[in-house]
Amino acid sequence: METDDLGRRVADDVAGGGGLAGVRRLSGVIAALEERRTGLVEELRRGREATWEEIGRACGMTRQGATRRWAGRLRARSFGVAAASYQHGRPGYPQALIGAAVPREARKVLDLGAGTGKLTGLLVEAGLDVVAVEPDAGMRAQLVAAVPKAAVRAGSAERIPLPDGSVDAVVVAQAWHWFDPAAAVPEAARVLAPGGTLALVWNVRDESEPWAAELGALMHRSTNQRIDTWPAVPAPFGAPERLEIRWEHSTTRAGIVDLVASRSYVIALPDAERARLLADVEELLATHPDLAGRDAIAMPYLTRCTRVRLG
Repeated sequence: METDDLGRRVADDVAGGGGLAGVRRLSGVIAALEERRTGLVEELRRGREATWEEIGRACGMTRQGATRRWAGRLRARSFGVAAASYQHGRPGYPQALIGAAVPREARKVLDLGAGTGKLTGLLVEAGLDVVAVEPDAGMRAQLVAAVPKAAVRAGSAERIPLPDGSVDAVVVAQAWHWFDPAAAVPEAARVLAPGGTLALVWNVRDESEPWAAELGALMHRSTNQRIDTWPAVPAPFGAPERLEIRWEHSTTRAGIVDLVASRSYVIALPDAERARLLADVEELLATHPDLAGRDAIAMPYLTRCTRVRLG
């Protein structure tokens, strides 16, 4: 009861005289409190200090409710601990993607959920004025070092730190599946200029190669992550334009091990299980007939892009 009374007093103080101004103030405080609560949940889970059931009770919800609310988001925020592996192991994107993702007339582009800058660098090289927004500090540090010409900001898809109508295009590479579409769609629309575009991009391993299929089976033996790489985007965006590009990423055996180590579901594994998986990946790379004795490896990829226009 004391906690409830405190909450009501704080809410009354923030709301002040009420009206739209009071609603705006309350909304800002609610968002900040939710972000702080998520941070505390993350700390408890990372340190294994509380179960999902205990967290659910503390939040007035069931274990299933707490898991649904935070488990996916915590996985999305796990990349910082493997930022160096991500930067070394993850592929970039084919040059042909730029024309598919960004209209020719666009000048200022937002790379949303930019990670370590795998796509940001390509956008900058194309002569675009690029703002890169990334929530994780570890990933941002890699991004700043890799693409010093980009303007790098802390922020999320649900709260983009840019003014209304300030960019011609928003590009999201390898990140849309981590966002809350109910908040991310109106935020992307808000920061876009009239007629601006939103492009959603994924690199997908081409497992028609037998060794790539065996690698995929190893990676997913503990979890089977499925991502919709041809997503529907609701109003106020229009009909989608879709493109698939087949290409190869030049890498090494160490690069492929880092690629595996940078996956969110691998980061989340217990230490011993993660070590076994990475050892098995190294064994595959060393013994598969298509790879044995080779260090330079061409990893086959499909890059998929969905582009939609505002209004």
